[in-house]
Amino acid sequence: MSTKTLALWVAYGTNGVVGSIRHDDEGYTVTMVGSDTTTGKYPSLASAKGALHSHMAPGSDWPRFQEH
Repeated sequence: MSTKTLALWVAYGTNGVVGSIRHDDEGYTVTMVGSDTTTGKYPSLASAKGALHSHMAPGSDWPRFQEH
């Protein structure tokens, strides 16, 4: 069975793209820029955004999320 991406958000930090969140029928998947693996799958967009921010450098401002 293939999983269809329903939505994609790109996270922008002060120095450019820091990661992305993909929404599919299984939840919200966070991937950080430069990583070959995902950080996890989350049940809501809010929890995925929080997880993405927690994987940024300590003290980083909240990223800007843009839906694509």
